[in-house]
Amino acid sequence: MLQEISFVKLSPTQNMTILVTSMHKEEDYAPIASKLMSYDSVYAEQVGFVKMAAHPDAAAALDMAGGEFCGNACMALAALTARQQSMEYGDFTTIHLAASGTDQLISCLVQKTDKDDFFCKLRMPVPWNIDARTLKHEGNDYTVGLVQYSNYLHLVLEVKQFTASLKRMAENLARMLEITSSYSLIGVLLFRPDFNELLPLMHVTSLDTLVWERGCGSGTASVGAYAAWKNNSVFEAPIQQPGGIIRVSANGRNHKNAGVSISGNVCIVAEGKAYINL
Repeated sequence: MLQEISFVKLSPTQNMTILVTSMHKEEDYAPIASKLMSYDSVYAEQVGFVKMAAHPDAAAALDMAGGEFCGNACMALAALTARQQSMEYGDFTTIHLAASGTDQLISCLVQKTDKDDFFCKLRMPVPWNIDARTLKHEGNDYTVGLVQYSNYLHLVLEVKQFTASLKRMAENLARMLEITSSYSLIGVLLFRPDFNELLPLMHVTSLDTLVWERGCGSGTASVGAYAAWKNNSVFEAPIQQPGGIIRVSANGRNHKNAGVSISGNVCIVAEGKAYINL
């Protein structure tokens, strides 16, 4: 059956994100997302569905196709919502959102920097547990930070350099964890702490997607939360990723009560209709 999909495509640090603005059944989210993400369609790294918010303080609600939480998609929706307001260049506004993968309202400070460009600072969900383990690979020991949330897991793998062997290992690890856990999203984050450089792999289990993202907001937050926890201090840094820089601020002295925030640029790159067969 041919379906018409209204969408907006946005670029938060080149983590290309499609926000579907037309209404669809939840059971159709996964097949719609798989079609839209494909090379012969709109093409992106992830898809979210915009809904009316049930919470009275939320301007909008976002459901990711796999039910996961996504920081970059929340920044994208905050930018899209801010565009609907009468903002002059340099103006600020605060957008509150409801989002899948967390029961917390998400707050985003948005500044208009150009016609369809915005700077966003997003307060992120705080991990409910952080731990560290040692992983052996090809005779080498690697420190791995386990950053756990209510329905997703990030592994921060500290490395000296990004290699094809480590990327294969990360992909195998994500697949293995899918079998042994019930998380909606599993992220393996190759992180070079000497350079604050991140290469993020995201595996949405319900969609069976395995994507090396060009920028990852939630992964950046996990790197910051892990580094702050590890050093029992405040961690603030620009995290370099293939698509650009996302900044993170985290307090590790009491991570369950402290805030974690990320900030970066979002631009609106396309808007229109897509036609797919379900």
